Amino acid sequence: MSIPLITPAPEADEQRRRGLRRMRAVALGLLVFAAVVYVATRGQDGWLGFVNAGAEASMVGAMADWFAVTALFRHPLGLPIPHTALIPKRKDDLGRGLEEFVGENFLQEGIVRERVNSAQVTRRIGHWAANPVNASRVVSEVTDISVIGLGRVKDQHIVELVDAVLVPRFREEPIAPILGTFLVEAVRDDLHHGVVDLALEELHAWLVHNHDTFVEVLGERAPWWAPPKLNDAVTTRIHTEAVRWLSDIRDDPQHRARAALDSMLAQLGQDLLFNEDTQKRAENLKLRLLEHPQFSATGISLWKALRNALLAALRDPTGPLKARLEGELVRVAQRFETDEGLQRRLDDLLADAVVFGISRYGAELTTVITHTIEQWDGKEAADRIELHVGRDLQFIRINGTIVGGLVGVIIHAATILIP
Repeated sequence: MSIPLITPAPEADEQRRRGLRRMRAVALGLLVFAAVVYVATRGQDGWLGFVNAGAEASMVGAMADWFAVTALFRHPLGLPIPHTALIPKRKDDLGRGLEEFVGENFLQEGIVRERVNSAQVTRRIGHWAANPVNASRVVSEVTDISVIGLGRVKDQHIVELVDAVLVPRFREEPIAPILGTFLVEAVRDDLHHGVVDLALEELHAWLVHNHDTFVEVLGERAPWWAPPKLNDAVTTRIHTEAVRWLSDIRDDPQHRARAALDSMLAQLGQDLLFNEDTQKRAENLKLRLLEHPQFSATGISLWKALRNALLAALRDPTGPLKARLEGELVRVAQRFETDEGLQRRLDDLLADAVVFGISRYGAELTTVITHTIEQWDGKEAADRIELHVGRDLQFIRINGTIVGGLVGVIIHAATILIP
């Protein structure tokens, strides 16, 4: 089944049609002029004989080229002459030929890499994005899209994600190997030391600034019969020793408490990996957490807090988030623009990605040409192609008329000069 061609720009087509008619008129005018000259000089000798021979050859050349040009698109004079109306009859073959031409000459790895590298995409992006005005536009577009996207995510979507996707997946996935591997790797690479330092610093600061609260909490657990002064002295002493102990641990990276914590975490990691009892306890704890009704509610609460914080930051046109994003984008763009080594690496990565895409999907891309042309109506396809290239093809007729006339004069001269 053939489909009609789409006419995207009627005004442009009308302009092409006028140009085609004008060049046809010029070519036909030259043919008529040659015919008039031929009739007027028929039977004359001398220099008029040369004119007559040239006019005769011009007519032959004009008619031959008219036939050749017309035969591409239709039957000349409507006569079903063999090997005419080539485009309507052989449009499918032409489509396959065009597909092979594009694939062999445009979608080759060397050509693609050369074009991508010569385009200097990274440098151009960097030059454009380094302008603060353009960076602000990019950030504004990204933040607007992010706000719209976050606004479309409803609480019910999060509930469905947690209940239907995350919880079943967490149930199936053993937690002990994951936690064990994480602990072993963290202890081996000292990744937990930063967290420990932060916890010690915060706990020490809390004890220093909350002496009364600490003493009050311990005093509530003192025996009823203990004298108040003794309670105050004991709790104050405990507070002082706790502050000193935490201070010692905080300031001494080799403290025995730190070593004991490292040993405990390392042993826990090993037990999670290899001890069946520890693994069972970890799995049971995981299941109790997942079955707790507060699990989904906590997930939704965390999502709401995160979403509200992001929306507030994204909607503030003068807020720190947008300013930070714009500044980072400008800095990255400036490096794109000036760092030639980075430009080469990124351009090579882009070329690799394009080559990979073409190697996997190039055949499908070029097949679009064949499939599209196969669905075209033959006559309409010929009319459309003629509309686009027919004006230039009329120069073949014009050149044929002129060259034919010159050849006719040369042949007439040779006939006279050679006995």
